[in-house]
Amino acid sequence: MSASAEKEILALNAFGNRDTAGLRPEVEALVRRRRASYGAGTVLFYEEPLKMLRAEGATMYASDGRAYLDFYNNVPTVGHCHPKVVEAVRRQIGELNIHSRYLYDVAHDYAEKLLATFPAPLSNLALTCTGSESNDLALRLARIFTGAEGVVVTETAYHGNTAAVTEVSPSSYKRGGPPSRVRSVPAPDPRVYGDDVAAGFAAAVAAAIEAMAADGIRPAALLVDTIFSSDGVFADPPGFLAPAVAVMRAAGGLYIADEVQPGFGRTGAGMWGFSRHGAVPDIVTMGKPMGNGYPIAGLVTRPDVLTRFYEDFGYFNTFAASPAATAAALAVLEAIEEDGLVENAASVGGRLKAGLEDLATRRPGISAVRGAGLYLGVEFRDAPALPIPPRQRG
Repeated sequence: MSASAEKEILALNAFGNRDTAGLRPEVEALVRRRRASYGAGTVLFYEEPLKMLRAEGATMYASDGRAYLDFYNNVPTVGHCHPKVVEAVRRQIGELNIHSRYLYDVAHDYAEKLLATFPAPLSNLALTCTGSESNDLALRLARIFTGAEGVVVTETAYHGNTAAVTEVSPSSYKRGGPPSRVRSVPAPDPRVYGDDVAAGFAAAVAAAIEAMAADGIRPAALLVDTIFSSDGVFADPPGFLAPAVAVMRAAGGLYIADEVQPGFGRTGAGMWGFSRHGAVPDIVTMGKPMGNGYPIAGLVTRPDVLTRFYEDFGYFNTFAASPAATAAALAVLEAIEEDGLVENAASVGGRLKAGLEDLATRRPGISAVRGAGLYLGVEFRDAPALPIPPRQRG
């Protein structure tokens, strides 16, 4: 894999354009059908793509007869096919499912329960269908509120798929890179910034702002995924993000916390990744896990930021605040609370991280274990391959 391909988010662990010879017949047939229908947009994982049949909790069942412990999916935050979510969607679709220009209780029940998890300044909610839409809307809010255009992101960030959000997703580019109004800085890695990650990262953001200024561009926002997922997962030391946020605000820009990946309790220290750093965002974006697979996403912000946007633009999303979507999302919040999933992420994640760190002392290929709660990253270095027992392959 080329150096540039290593930074492409969809190149990681990809099946790509490999020959299908040798795949099991039913898998080979499905890969051929996928390629015929979806062409260059075909994205599949693993050396042998998996045909999934069903899932429950943390287990997925494939056509190869195996049950897989799901360490990989970033959508079912309360587990696959959680009965509470299934029943909430089934019941609501059977009763009423319309757009949001009517009144119905579930949308308001959800908004109030969600907003109660945020610090007091963040009291307005806008719902979308995807994280990409959330980040797209967040950029519009930030640029209108500040009257500026520049955005600072990390070097291998991924924030979504719309035209505007692709611009702030350096990992999406196969050729070229983001426009001049978007500047990237290295991820908060001690190997880049040394022992004082907070000061180093803040200095990098300041340098990016200065570089924009030299080109006549003013900063609108610092946009970061608060666990730095696509950069390799960086969570420590707690609080390292706050100085960079202060630098951006001093320059007139906002702080957008992308919680699509770390949000909803995954870091084990509360509902939101940003709380680890002691800096309250101006805008928080959410996505994938919000409806446990049902497409609902959104952003939370201050009333003054949202009001300023609506002075210039109308905004309406047909499906985002529908009764079924908000019923799914409300069931997710209730399941997180009732099942103690934030505490579970802290305890189980702590044991898993300790086990991985112990394994790293005995396996030369593991160079680092990073993260918080159940949002962990394991970094590998080139090392002699260790034999894998046949039953574990795939």
